[in-house]
Amino acid sequence: MDKHQTFLETARRVIRTEAEGLAQLADGLGGEFAQAVEMMLGARGRVIVSGMGKSGHVARKIAATLASTGTPAQFVHPAEASHGDLGMLTPDDVLLMLSNSGETPELADMIAYSRRFNIPMIGVASRADSTLLKQSDVAITLPRATEACGTGVVPTTSTTMTLALGDALAVALMEHRQFQPEDFRNFHPGGKLGAQLSRVRDLMHVEDALPLVSDAAPMGDTLLEISRKGFGVVGVTDATGRLTGIITDGDLRRHMDGLLSLTAGDVMTRNPRTIGPDALAEAAVGVMNERKITCLFVVDPAEPGPAIGLLHIHDCLRVGLG
Repeated sequence: MDKHQTFLETARRVIRTEAEGLAQLADGLGGEFAQAVEMMLGARGRVIVSGMGKSGHVARKIAATLASTGTPAQFVHPAEASHGDLGMLTPDDVLLMLSNSGETPELADMIAYSRRFNIPMIGVASRADSTLLKQSDVAITLPRATEACGTGVVPTTSTTMTLALGDALAVALMEHRQFQPEDFRNFHPGGKLGAQLSRVRDLMHVEDALPLVSDAAPMGDTLLEISRKGFGVVGVTDATGRLTGIITDGDLRRHMDGLLSLTAGDVMTRNPRTIGPDALAEAAVGVMNERKITCLFVVDPAEPGPAIGLLHIHDCLRVGLG
């Protein structure tokens, strides 16, 4: 067996070992998991997540996942807590403490502080008789699954199980709160994820920026409006202000003969495709790509009529869509 095959075999063994640990975790969960979710739901403050070493790295990720899915959360380093950061914990909080052994000495001050000030504590460890779980209000015991390192000393399967448990807690809380994609977007305004969850109303141009003329406007005035607003299009409205048409460069080319003697209503393409302000910007990009157009006027589907915005493909590209 060459070394590349050996590497692959090692990878498959590790993944299968950790998958077995996750299956044991799922099968072994009981009422204490539901109690932990209830405790977090009842917190008037935040969920404080803590752990040392590899458990600390996992704790940071769990705190970040909770915070981004509607449960206020914060990671507190247990060693820093012993040097002043204990003040970050309040009786309104819930403490989620992680330790594979349940005997990590650096956790002692946080455990003692939570007991002294009646701060509810959820403990996660692999030993039911550990100090951490015996002191916890809710004790979640991890199964004694085989570590994937082969030596039994490197935290691998145990940290994967703890991370998955944190995800399970976050999703259970999220589903109970009926946390929606638009809520998620509020916590993720930057990056590709934020762009994918952006609404049309977040990116559209409004009010004086809109290129609009009446259907009776002479084409000379219409050309000036197109030039002034810089989108290469103009929306055409009727006497009530309702968007009835659109003029693009294609419409101009089709009416070149005697163009300046015509009105906007003579040149426009009627019943243009529009989009609602609450549609995902990604859906708008799909429409523009499908129709091979660069702009969409925004009309409220609940009150069809005036154009309330304009979305240009460049606005979507600027935030990473397209």
